[in-house]
Amino acid sequence: MRIVYFTHSLESCWNHGNAHFLRGVVRELHALGHAVEAYEPADGWSRANLLADEGEAGLEPFRRHYPELRSTLYGPDFDPESAVADADAVIVHEWTDPALVSALGRIRARGGRFTLFFHDTHHRAVSDPGSITSLDLDAYDGVLAFGEALADVYRGLGWGSRVFVWHEAADVRLFKPPAAPQPREGLVFVGNWGDDERTAELDAFLFEPARRTGLPLDVYGVRWPREALARIARGGARHRGRLPNPEAPAVFARHAGTVHVPRRFYAKRLPGIPTIRVFEALACGIPLLSAPWDDAEHLFRPGLDYLVARDGEAMARHMRALLRDPGLAASLASHGLETVLARHTCAHRAEELLTTLAAVTSPSVMERTA
Repeated sequence: MRIVYFTHSLESCWNHGNAHFLRGVVRELHALGHAVEAYEPADGWSRANLLADEGEAGLEPFRRHYPELRSTLYGPDFDPESAVADADAVIVHEWTDPALVSALGRIRARGGRFTLFFHDTHHRAVSDPGSITSLDLDAYDGVLAFGEALADVYRGLGWGSRVFVWHEAADVRLFKPPAAPQPREGLVFVGNWGDDERTAELDAFLFEPARRTGLPLDVYGVRWPREALARIARGGARHRGRLPNPEAPAVFARHAGTVHVPRRFYAKRLPGIPTIRVFEALACGIPLLSAPWDDAEHLFRPGLDYLVARDGEAMARHMRALLRDPGLAASLASHGLETVLARHTCAHRAEELLTTLAAVTSPSVMERTA
């Protein structure tokens, strides 16, 4: 099968978590014998910011860890019809330019011999619904939503049985426990500031509990404004700057625990959708502590795979427990890894995608591949 994926970026993970998942899924589809081609805008904001910060060197971790993956850059003169001419399936990420979203739909409506999916991995459908409802998706065969709560939003927009839940997952070829035990110290948080969507939560469930317990805290990520960096420094924590995603396993391996602080839209409006960092951290065998989050789809086993704190006091207790109880830390790491390997790898998601495509494949594609 030839699959064409229009992504915001495959090469840059600068403030672009979907790149983590896409890299792993493309690699697994390749391993199954399928041809996957990624297209991304040459001036996409993730790639542009990465190059502005670090130049071409910023792309080196991707190229080193994913030597088999390539992405085709396109500009204003791009001809999408030629890109999808021989495709069996075309998947369009929600950050794709609306004009290109429409153009691909028109190609499909004119008899394009491929199945066309829209892939939503963000909260804009509830935080900025007009940005989604204004898209021309009439000719699309279906929607891939990265959680049941988001799928319900699309069902409410009339998609019915044509919306499919496709969770993110961990690329366990890269995200795995260290080959040999090594010293671990303190806590680590990997992520961006969150555009004020979790300012109070970061204070309550990360900075303040870490300060009170005296645990060293390293913070990695981009787009932390000056006032946020001041908050980190006041608590005695350290901001380490950008962490290329392929290098996250080595960072997780050096720390005793990590903390999940979901953005407010995921905690309140789209319950049941974890960030990609939850899958990746558990895959690396690092104990995970979480701010309040409703695992509405039972993806994990709260209390066994990770600990949930109902408030800052509870989070501080969990942090102290990790420090004092090696058995607890080992149990959390083991059970979290067990769940990921059983249910939440990119290999699982590649198989799910192929199953979905088989169920929805358009008649023209069925005729061509028969």
